[in-house]
Amino acid sequence: MNVLIIGNGAREHAFAKKINMSKHDVDIYVSNANPGILKVAKSVDLDITNFNAIKDCIVDLKISLVIVGPEIPLINGICDFINNDKLLSNVKVIGPSKAGSKLEGSKQFAKNFMKKHNIPTASYMCFDKSTLDQGIKFINNSNPPFVLKADGPAAGKGVIIVDTRDEAIFNLKDMLVNLKFGKASQKVIIEEFLSGIEMSCFVLFDGANYKIMPYAKDYKRIGEGDKGLNTGGMGSISPVNFLDKELKDKIEQEIIKPTINGIIKEKINYTGFIFIGLINVDRQPKVIEYNVRMGDPETQVVLPRIKNDFMDLLISCSNQDLDKIDLKIDSNYYANVVLASEGYPEEYKKGLEISGLNEVEDSIIFHAGTTLDKDKIVTNGGRVLSVVSSSKTMNGALIKSYKNIDKIDFKGKVFRKDIGFDL
Repeated sequence: MNVLIIGNGAREHAFAKKINMSKHDVDIYVSNANPGILKVAKSVDLDITNFNAIKDCIVDLKISLVIVGPEIPLINGICDFINNDKLLSNVKVIGPSKAGSKLEGSKQFAKNFMKKHNIPTASYMCFDKSTLDQGIKFINNSNPPFVLKADGPAAGKGVIIVDTRDEAIFNLKDMLVNLKFGKASQKVIIEEFLSGIEMSCFVLFDGANYKIMPYAKDYKRIGEGDKGLNTGGMGSISPVNFLDKELKDKIEQEIIKPTINGIIKEKINYTGFIFIGLINVDRQPKVIEYNVRMGDPETQVVLPRIKNDFMDLLISCSNQDLDKIDLKIDSNYYANVVLASEGYPEEYKKGLEISGLNEVEDSIIFHAGTTLDKDKIVTNGGRVLSVVSSSKTMNGALIKSYKNIDKIDFKGKVFRKDIGFDL
């Protein structure tokens, strides 16, 4: 079987590595693969926003299964494109339809979906440029802190939390009038601030059946103590130690099942991963957001915990018989510490040589923003590497990751020294 993975970050490296361990005879192709991915898969030069180019690639390489990593191709309708093309009728794709992708593509759609299906979430109002004055009035009549969210996709950076009305009004204008996040902030959700601890829930859904994958906790802020700007994620931990059976049951009954039933009830074509960003507010889980794909940096700690042959899971998902799978999970802790470029999530340099990768022991290195310059691996993005380790304890896993981080070097290397601090 030939598999195409769309995307080329640490999440896609984790996919490729997991599939490469399968008992199935699989040839793995990855779009514009980075040097780490090239150790387990072949690279194909591909513009992942050009659906006709993707089609040509699928035909030329005799691809049987497509896995879509990032959100933009999903939001733009890549799965509908593949599923509706006669030439690709035998190709399976892991990912939701364009309609299903609106759960991530539009915060307003997602909030309305939750309201309709009685899924617990923060109260909210939505504003655009034409209702800016109403938005300002809403802020002046509300109590801080305020959560402002760009309606559209903003690479995990479209959320602003502020402590004063003046800051909220400034940012609302910046988002709606100046389009701080581009088209993504043509609409802005102003949301009730929820105080609690966040966690990430991942569900694999075949359109009828679902499997709950390992939970994780990620760390989005660039600075220690969760300070500073939002990033795509600076690290992650799995399992989440405060999640007991009672809380897991509550999440499944009050959030996962209503989400699944809502998708089915609304006749949304959905095959693939559902990410549910949760917050635990005094033992009451509430939904912060949906994503329609696996998260990064959580995938790097979630997939290694799955003991099953990952291809068995993907094939069952595409054949709508996930109910036949008995999901087996490793009880060990996995810790991911992300190495980033100096200046990220704002401006940063590329092309800086990375040393020490061959000295790493007892950790998995997933490549994100890396590329080859002649025979040298150099930086090529804001988030550069994920350093993942496992142990019977969270601290044991973190010690391994930080020990290996000391061996890896590039100019301006940035990482958080407090991953897992709130657990």
